[in-house]
Amino acid sequence: MTNKQETIAMIIEVLESIKPYIQNDGGDVEFIELDDDGIVSIRLLGACVGCGMADVTVSMGIEQALIEEVPGVIGVDLIQDNWF
Repeated sequence: MTNKQETIAMIIEVLESIKPYIQNDGGDVEFIELDDDGIVSIRLLGACVGCGMADVTVSMGIEQALIEEVPGVIGVDLIQDNWF
């Protein structure tokens, strides 16, 4: 079993591998935190903010990759800043 710091390092590594695809569309993803239940909080940036496909990007892309590649991760929570 890995400790929380190792798990976070693995999460960041997976996110870094996904970033180029998101950045190609003018967006980005930022790691916020990992809670004790295995939920990863992220924030989408740039063109992803307000994009109608953001939920699909999170659930079918980011969340799926993190659950498959990082032991202990069970889901992703999208943090949205309401600047509007």
